[in-house]
Amino acid sequence: MSSATQSLSPYIRLVRLDKPVGIWLLLWPTLWGLWVAAGGLPPPGVALIFVLGTVLMRSAGCAINDWADRDFDGHVARTRSRPLASGELPARAALWVAAGLALLAFLLILPLPPAVWLWSVPALLLAGSYPFTKRFLAIPQAYLGLAFGFGIPMAFVAVTGDVPAVAWLLLAANVAWTLAYDTEYAMVDRADDLKLGIRTSAITFGRFDVAVIALCYFANLLLLAVAGGLLGRGVWWMAGLVIACGIAVYHLRLIAGRDPAACFRAFRHNVWYGAAVFAGIAADYALMPAR
Repeated sequence: MSSATQSLSPYIRLVRLDKPVGIWLLLWPTLWGLWVAAGGLPPPGVALIFVLGTVLMRSAGCAINDWADRDFDGHVARTRSRPLASGELPARAALWVAAGLALLAFLLILPLPPAVWLWSVPALLLAGSYPFTKRFLAIPQAYLGLAFGFGIPMAFVAVTGDVPAVAWLLLAANVAWTLAYDTEYAMVDRADDLKLGIRTSAITFGRFDVAVIALCYFANLLLLAVAGGLLGRGVWWMAGLVIACGIAVYHLRLIAGRDPAACFRAFRHNVWYGAAVFAGIAADYALMPAR
């Protein structure tokens, strides 16, 4: 490994570029919103801006998350090797990285309508404040769902200049999905989080955790089906949801025993759940005539 690579490695790990699962989990709902807003393939320039913005804001969110959790991460088995917890980087480095990436993300959206600039403010506030909600919210994963889904109304504003009811349905669907997969994620650290006094949905739901995750997957699929019905979409839209349903059943089987490794595998596999939903949406608009 070259000296340049060695010096950049802590920053790459700080913003999780070595772990792209989070990028996909943030990107899929954004793409759902873009495709629905555009009635199919969105303008390439707009799509590129949102894809790059997703990467930048996810990276900024990881940096601010590590800064907020710098006193906790060293006590959790899964996170004790993170750059701030291990001392590889000073705490202030995370703040500078987060600020720089957020600025780049804002510069990226300047070619879009000014209304998008305004909507980026609550998006930034949600992303920046989420890490602190684990101190006082019983279910911070629901808040994360809002933060991870805010690209949906922004996509509608960028493409149509408006945020219709179906956009809020898609956002609500994303909150339900995020609650499902991030509870699986929280089940991995439940023992450590209980010792530290951190609040998570896995702790709040307790022995009902698997049942609630199943309900969240169901709510996500139901809301997406309702959105498809309101839009007059067809069989391909629903086919994507059927495939996603099968993936959800697989996840529920994985987490049934509450083994941390299996729960983490289920969390990571949600990339395919989001992909199935998107594939159905994209195929329906490509193959079915407008209603």
